[in-house]
Amino acid sequence: MSTAAAPDARYPIGKFEYQGSTPDLRRQWIAELAAAPAGLRAAVQGLTPAQLDTPYREGGWTLRQVVHHVADSHLNAYSRFRLALTENTPRIYAYDEKLWAGLKDAASAPVELSLDLLDALHRRLALLLESLSPADFERQLEHPVNGRMTLDRMLGLYAWHGRHHAAHITTLRKQKGW
Repeated sequence: MSTAAAPDARYPIGKFEYQGSTPDLRRQWIAELAAAPAGLRAAVQGLTPAQLDTPYREGGWTLRQVVHHVADSHLNAYSRFRLALTENTPRIYAYDEKLWAGLKDAASAPVELSLDLLDALHRRLALLLESLSPADFERQLEHPVNGRMTLDRMLGLYAWHGRHHAAHITTLRKQKGW
């Protein structure tokens, strides 16, 4: 009989832990960001509207809301990267993800809208990130909750974030046999 704890459905790939960065790790994270829209698209491919409206865990967002959340979050990330590159340690604005996910568009819009948005956004973001120098990745912003963050840390966080939410979807699909 196994006594191992059940995996935490909130963090199917584990929580993000920043351990520093290297040029190779930056390239990996940029590649993960560039691939995130395709991974998310593959995760929801073939799901019915009813399946998309299923929460990935009890009390969690629906799969539809997860897709729209990734678009909302990564739009904010794109702006945050640009602000940190053009201003001296800008203080960014935090938004209430739960309230955004509860808005009508996040609860009911076709996921293709956010998937198409992510395709273009991530192409543009990858171009920006590939153009940065090592010194650029040391630039910082001030997050109202997380404090000072380097662009290196932000890059790692958003690469993880895309995989994290795709795993919410693929984990539920596996559990349900979809």
